[in-house]
Amino acid sequence: ADVGLNKSSTFNEGTKAPKESSTAELVELNKNSTVNNAESSKSEEFEKDSNITSLNNLNQTGAVNETAKADDFTPEVGLNRSSILDKELDERSNITVLNIAESSNNKSVAENVGTSEESFASKNDTVDINTSNNNAPDTGLGTTNSTSEKGVETNISAPVVSFNSSISSVEQHVTPSFDKNEKPKPKPIQNDFTKPSDNSSPRKAPKMKKKPEMLPPAVTTIADMNNLLYQSRVSYESPTPKWSSRADKVLLEARLQIENAPIIKNDPQLYAPLFRNLSMFKRSYELMENTLKVYVYKEGKRPIVHTPVLRGIYASEGWFMKQLETNKKFVTKNPRDAHLFYLPFSSRMLEETLYVPDSHNHKNLIEYLKNYVDTIAAKYPFWNRTEGADHFLVACHDWAPSETRNHMANCIRALCNSDVREGYVFGKDVSLPETYVRNPQKPLRDLGGNPPSKRPILAFFAGSMHGYLRPILLEQWGNKDPDMKIFGKMPNVKGKMNYIRHMKSSKYCLCPRGYEVNSPRVVEAIFYECVPVIISDNFVPPFFEVLNWESFSVFILEKDIPNLKKILLSIPDKRYRQMQLRVKKIQQHFLWHPKPEKYDIFHMILHSVWYNRVFQMKPR
Repeated sequence: ADVGLNKSSTFNEGTKAPKESSTAELVELNKNSTVNNAESSKSEEFEKDSNITSLNNLNQTGAVNETAKADDFTPEVGLNRSSILDKELDERSNITVLNIAESSNNKSVAENVGTSEESFASKNDTVDINTSNNNAPDTGLGTTNSTSEKGVETNISAPVVSFNSSISSVEQHVTPSFDKNEKPKPKPIQNDFTKPSDNSSPRKAPKMKKKPEMLPPAVTTIADMNNLLYQSRVSYESPTPKWSSRADKVLLEARLQIENAPIIKNDPQLYAPLFRNLSMFKRSYELMENTLKVYVYKEGKRPIVHTPVLRGIYASEGWFMKQLETNKKFVTKNPRDAHLFYLPFSSRMLEETLYVPDSHNHKNLIEYLKNYVDTIAAKYPFWNRTEGADHFLVACHDWAPSETRNHMANCIRALCNSDVREGYVFGKDVSLPETYVRNPQKPLRDLGGNPPSKRPILAFFAGSMHGYLRPILLEQWGNKDPDMKIFGKMPNVKGKMNYIRHMKSSKYCLCPRGYEVNSPRVVEAIFYECVPVIISDNFVPPFFEVLNWESFSVFILEKDIPNLKKILLSIPDKRYRQMQLRVKKIQQHFLWHPKPEKYDIFHMILHSVWYNRVFQMKPR
């Protein structure tokens, strides 16, 4: 029963205590040496109720959302927060929505960072306030210890508008859509993986068992996502391996070391307020560098498999494919030594090769991936050992979530279209940054932007009118306010400010959703050192499991577009300068280099996959 998910900004605990009669009967059973069938059934009923109660108590400590103190300003816009229950609770409570009270005694994550940031700010015409060296490591993930939960660093300080939007459910994108400029040429349907004949019976990938799912709320706010992430560390259950391996033991040991990571007080390359917990990230990254081995499957034919696309808005999957396949540090030729298995197909080339234009049907694309998995499962034992849980894919095309949700449901999916309502799973899936690479030979061309004092434009957006939201943005703000530079597709006219110069000269760069929740403008804003303003309900930002996005960006609900200028002007100048400085510091994690560099986007993608797999591991 829906108990009013969208009516309140706080959550009341909805789990009932076990019936007194059941409790009394259980006590009576403990006194007696014999138990009849009727008493056994009552005991089971009590046990189920007790499990639900303990799960609720666990969820209460599942998230610690910390807001900034005086300098970390947050406009007082109505915050309505909703949450998704654990799947186990759904099964036992008949999909009853529980509401969990959030803590009001919030503290700033960025409390103690020393003079290094201030000196950096003074050199770069910025002022950074309320900074922090580090937080204590979270040494109790997967437990109900409240002190360990407080060790997780969360700084929810950016302006967040969090109440339900009627806009977000206006249009459901069931049929494929794409830009006219990128419309694929008609090509014959291909399939490298032929089905076995009637006389042969090779092994196939077992069908994924579908767990009962609860439809997410219309709007999942950034605060809800924080809660869901912390809950997933306890509630998400990866398929148990059919037999143990050396890799499993290594991953279990890595989890223990990450949970008990030594406190990092100061790091010359990493800036504490940007992370949920710098100490845990640093230890996890070190273990990945020294431990991780990935096996890359050789099966599959070009152009769908082993063909990286290095230019355009889908370039992230191509650059990752290219740099991993040529990496001698992480890639192993012996699959028995691997901790992870990479499925090197391109979701962009899958659509380019197999999709029949104007058919509004991509069943043949899904069938291709099914046959691909069946081929791997028939040739190797590794897929069937974990039902694909230690396998991962990296896909940036809009259709990737729907194409992989069935036959690759247990895989770790790094997706640009990281939409909560499209089946994104916290604790398993990874939000992949969508990067627009204009020149593959010079991916860092035009990097950087103007200092805060030379950014006269309050907010900027220009782009095609994809989806339902951008036309609303243009209608509300296009050519109506000199501080709000909101355009449609901007022509490149000689002598006038072009798209890149506008981003370099704006304080805030708007990142509204297009056909899907993701947009390359999020990374573009960071690239040009402009504070990103994310207007996309249910969008999980990149590297969400480790980064504290609210320390350097602004989240606004789609419904609040009419209040856009008011919200941005309500942010004090000190707070803006703080966020802008942090954008410059987070930039290193979103850059592609011809050869991968430490902490760059290639390593961050691989780390998020590694990190999620590590925290799926539980002792037998």
